[in-house]
Amino acid sequence: MIKVGIIGATGYAGGEIVRILTGHPDAKICWYGSRSYADRPFGEIFQNFFRIVDEKCVDEELASLAEQVDVIFTATPQGYLASVLTEEILSGTKVIDLSADFRIKDVAVYEQWYGIEHKSPQLIPEAVYGLCERNREAVKQARLVANPGCYPTCTFLSVYPLIKEGFIDPDTLIVDAKSGTSGAGRGAKVQNLYCEVNENIKAYGVASHRHTPEIEEQLSYAAGRPVTISFTPHLVPMNRGILVTAYASLAKPAKEQELREIYDHYYQNEYFVRVLKKGVCPETRWVEGSNFVDVNFQTDPRTGRVIMMGAMDNLVKGAAGQAVQNMNLMFGLPENTGLQMAPLFP
Repeated sequence: MIKVGIIGATGYAGGEIVRILTGHPDAKICWYGSRSYADRPFGEIFQNFFRIVDEKCVDEELASLAEQVDVIFTATPQGYLASVLTEEILSGTKVIDLSADFRIKDVAVYEQWYGIEHKSPQLIPEAVYGLCERNREAVKQARLVANPGCYPTCTFLSVYPLIKEGFIDPDTLIVDAKSGTSGAGRGAKVQNLYCEVNENIKAYGVASHRHTPEIEEQLSYAAGRPVTISFTPHLVPMNRGILVTAYASLAKPAKEQELREIYDHYYQNEYFVRVLKKGVCPETRWVEGSNFVDVNFQTDPRTGRVIMMGAMDNLVKGAAGQAVQNMNLMFGLPENTGLQMAPLFP
C-alpha cells in the first residue's frame, strides 16, 4: 500500500486528489496538509467527504511529514515547493508537484513569467515533466515529477501528433482556450464571484498567461526547434472543463485520412486519450469528472489550415488525475489504476 501525503489538500486540486485516492486500491492517505484549516476535520471543510474522511488536517510542515509517507502531492501556489524542498526530503520520499515550480527548465524564463525568485534551481534538471503520454519511462524512474499545467496538457495532446510529424508550420500556431472557474483556484477573488462570472465570457492573460512558456517549451521538444505561439485563454461560467481550439497552416499537402492515421497511430495505445470519429468535435461535458482527453481535428482546404481540438476536465487530467497517473507509474502500477471512472453526465 502506497502511503500518501497531500500538501494543499483543501484546495480544488487537493480535494480532487482526495476524491480519487479514496477509491484507489493501492494507496492510503496518511495526512491531509492544510495551513488554513489545520486541526479541522477534512470532512467538515469538504462536506462531500462527510463520514468518508474522518481525519483532521495538519499544518504543512513538509520536512517532518515527509518521513511518514512514500509520496507527497503538493497542490500549492507557485514558489512554495521550491522554497522548502531539499535533497534530504527527496532522498526519503517521492514528490509530485502540481505547481509550476519545476515544469520549466530555464530558471530565468520561470522567474520572468512568474515574477518570483526560484529558491531551488539546482533541483530543476532532475525534475521530470509529468506528461505521461510523452515521458512515461522517465516518470517511472523519477523522484520529483512536475505535474503539467491544465492548458499545456490539453494543448499539447491536441497538437502533438501533427507538430511531431511536421505536418503543421509551428510559426503559424494560434491556441484559443476556454476554462471553467475552478482553474483559478479556491481563493476568494472579486473577479470570480458569481455575479462577475455568470452570463459572461472573457479573455484574460492576453499575450501574458503564465502557461505560455510551458506550452512553448514542450512543443519545441516535439518540433525539434523553437516554437512561439499566440495563446489566449478565456474564462467561461462553468465549474470544470477546458476546451482548446488550435489553428495552424499545413506545412505540406495532406489528405484528411492521412492526418487521421497519424492521430490514431500516436494514441492507439493511450488509455486516456480518445481520438473522436470524423466530424465529432470535443465537448467538455463528455469528459467531466474523468481523466480522459478527447481530441480531434478538421482540415480547411480553403485556407490551407488545420483546426486541432481537445477537451478535458481541468481538475482531473489537468491536475489531480494526471498526478495520480504519475504516481501509478512511479510505483509500478498499471497507469489507469484508480482512474477508470467514466465521465459524469449530466
